[in-house]
Amino acid sequence: MRELQKTVESGYRQRDSVEHEWYVEAHSAFHGEKNNQNGVSDLFESILSRDNLNQAYLQVVRNKDAAGVDGMTYDQLLPYLREHREELLTQLYLGKYKPQPVLRVEIPKQNGGTRKLGIPTVIDRMLQQAINQVLQPIFEPTFSDNSFGFVQNVVHIKPSYGQSRTTNKGTNMWWTWI
Repeated sequence: MRELQKTVESGYRQRDSVEHEWYVEAHSAFHGEKNNQNGVSDLFESILSRDNLNQAYLQVVRNKDAAGVDGMTYDQLLPYLREHREELLTQLYLGKYKPQPVLRVEIPKQNGGTRKLGIPTVIDRMLQQAINQVLQPIFEPTFSDNSFGFVQNVVHIKPSYGQSRTTNKGTNMWWTWI
């Protein structure tokens, strides 16, 4: 039986942003049921393996991104992990780890407006990277050629107006495929 995982608490910054109301009490695939699904336990072990976590740590350090809501920078991550590694892994294995809120900042757009950007903590970024390193090789081959989501090391097809022989039906726009 699934347990509900609370994902919104008063005072969290994402409450005032674009997240949907139905995310409240969202279910986590790993939350309390990692031993109840075929293959999930192996996947979980792969994600939390020492080599995978080390590789994820190195990627976060290479990216040198900004600090999240906790203020921890990428260069403070290693000392933190040395001191809290076992506690963090225990929380993950027991399904009790709770990601920190995402820091919301607004960045300027070329047209003069702004765009909201979410900055997770470095710990959450490391865990996201560890998950990505295991799941991407599994799911990447199944992406559709017509999918325009992010695909690593792939040049995306980008529409450009007024240049090609192909038309977008129902409009007067012309597309060029690059």
